[in-house]
Amino acid sequence: MKVTVKLFASLSRGRFAVGVFEGEATLTVRDILASLKIPEEEASIIFINGRHEDADAALGDGDTLAVFPPVGGG
Repeated sequence: MKVTVKLFASLSRGRFAVGVFEGEATLTVRDILASLKIPEEEASIIFINGRHEDADAALGDGDTLAVFPPVGGG
């Protein structure tokens, strides 16, 4: 199965902004984070196909996963 992965802000540094990830049919967000060596605490906002999800969410073929770091500001 193929999933489009979008990494935003500091998560894309040293990785990629948009990439395609291929994996097993039982792929979860946690699996992709682990393979990209992104600690779960650094992936504070997760969207699958535009819907807010968590790291346990299952992915399907053709899904788009967007991952954002914690938002800071002041």
